Amino acid sequence: MYDVVVVGGGPCGATAAEDLARSGYKVAMLDRAGRIKPCGGAIPPRLIKDFLIPDDQLVAKITTARMISPTKRQVDIPIENGFVGMVDREHFDEFLRCRAASAGVERATGTFVRIEREDGETRVVYRDKVSQNERALVTKLIIGADGARSNVARQEIPDGDKIPFVVAYHEIIEAPGPVGNYHPDRCDVIYDGAISPDFYGWVFPHGHTASVGMGSMVKGVDLKQATADLRVASGLEGCRTIRKEGAPIPLRPLDRWDNGKDVVVAGDACGVVAPSSGEGIYYAMFGGRVAATAAAACLASGRVKDLQLARKLFMKDHKNVFRVLGSMQNAYYRSDERRERFVSLCHDKDVQRLTFEAYMNKELVKARPMAHIKIGLKNIAHLTRLVPEAYV
Repeated sequence: MYDVVVVGGGPCGATAAEDLARSGYKVAMLDRAGRIKPCGGAIPPRLIKDFLIPDDQLVAKITTARMISPTKRQVDIPIENGFVGMVDREHFDEFLRCRAASAGVERATGTFVRIEREDGETRVVYRDKVSQNERALVTKLIIGADGARSNVARQEIPDGDKIPFVVAYHEIIEAPGPVGNYHPDRCDVIYDGAISPDFYGWVFPHGHTASVGMGSMVKGVDLKQATADLRVASGLEGCRTIRKEGAPIPLRPLDRWDNGKDVVVAGDACGVVAPSSGEGIYYAMFGGRVAATAAAACLASGRVKDLQLARKLFMKDHKNVFRVLGSMQNAYYRSDERRERFVSLCHDKDVQRLTFEAYMNKELVKARPMAHIKIGLKNIAHLTRLVPEAYV
């Protein structure tokens, strides 16, 4: 019998499994081989430090972010005192899974089918990738880290099937050096209703490759055509396409992450992707870590209520960031006029510094009250149309 079976082997599941194995627990990790999530691949310095990511996993180091408005106005934001690391999920996720295995995690490859409880035992039933036969892992606890639209959450967690989501699509392409509007040291974020009516598009360098994509929750949006348009605008239409990927990205955390018995969900499975930015890797790995902490506490105490620690610990650190980012998305992503105003705000040096300090360190900056007041007044002026769209 396992102490914990982790369903899902992405950054969240691999982190949870590794943490538990290093704490001495018997852990199995079930993962579907071959799935690569569409993802820009950006990871902040806080993630690199907290989760001991070696430099050889970084395919690029970004020093500038460019915001592009519907009217093609641009603002380049330098990343001061550091860089944003870029990873290729095809290799990064497998690195994390291998590291978990080296810590003692037993890997199983197949597709989750269901959870069964019979004769006092809990079993995770899955379809083996090679034989296609159903097999079972007997366990005390389960961590569902099986991504957005999680089957574990749907089966076990109240409202686990009701998380709103954006559909994301990207193409990994062979990338040249600087050409057209593309630069290998700069991430471009495109706020334009012609690309996405409610989210954004991106061009993120990955060293010898690049991720070009967008997301939307509006039905009928042609994600592939929007991505093709992004490639043309960046001068990348002639580059060879290596692979194409699409998947849902959740927009709101669940109100409850455990079933009160033996299951806790984490990462995309419980909806912890940052509003506005869509950032998910850091929050997935942090979510995996707090899920492991909750599972370990439950195993040690025998109290199932300790599974609630996962959500409590996550929200203690990140609730305010999610609230601010959610308000920003609601305010500025609803029309091209609002997107134009958002890019105008991004010209402000205090906005740039506070935004990237919060992104890099994963906490709101509180040390500059006058900057916060000035930004607040600018927000009010733009949202009430007291100033023109291009006012900076």
